Amino acid sequence: MKILMVCLGNICRSPLAEGILKSKIQQQKLDWTVSSAGTGAYHAGDLPDPRSIATALDHGIDIRDQRAQQIQRKDLEDYDLILTMDRSNYQNVLKLSNEAQLQKKVVPILDFAYPEEQREVPDPYWDDNGFTKVYKILDHATDALLHQLLK
Repeated sequence: MKILMVCLGNICRSPLAEGILKSKIQQQKLDWTVSSAGTGAYHAGDLPDPRSIATALDHGIDIRDQRAQQIQRKDLEDYDLILTMDRSNYQNVLKLSNEAQLQKKVVPILDFAYPEEQREVPDPYWDDNGFTKVYKILDHATDALLHQLLK
């Protein structure tokens, strides 16, 4: 299984989601690949936001090996599942291809935890206190994701 986490700039939410899910699949000894990307190239090559790094480290997860990158159309072919953090990210990823088979791979991450509710992971970039909240949201969402994928 290859999973790609996607947010806007790939420095706040998607690096946390990548780190959380990687930690869980390592604990379960699953042979999966998890990565992350942004819909924009604003921070390409940069480390995750220092607040994302600190929040992850507070939970025993080191995401300092990650570098921001922009999602490409080829990613829709290469990954089995592309999880977006909000509806804007979702719509932007869908625009990369008009092939229904590829578009079916794109799913808002919170749809696994809250089906039919159209919830979004808030962008913590402008809120120093938002990173812990986002971590908790993504921790719950990745538990729900694993539960659904492994049943």
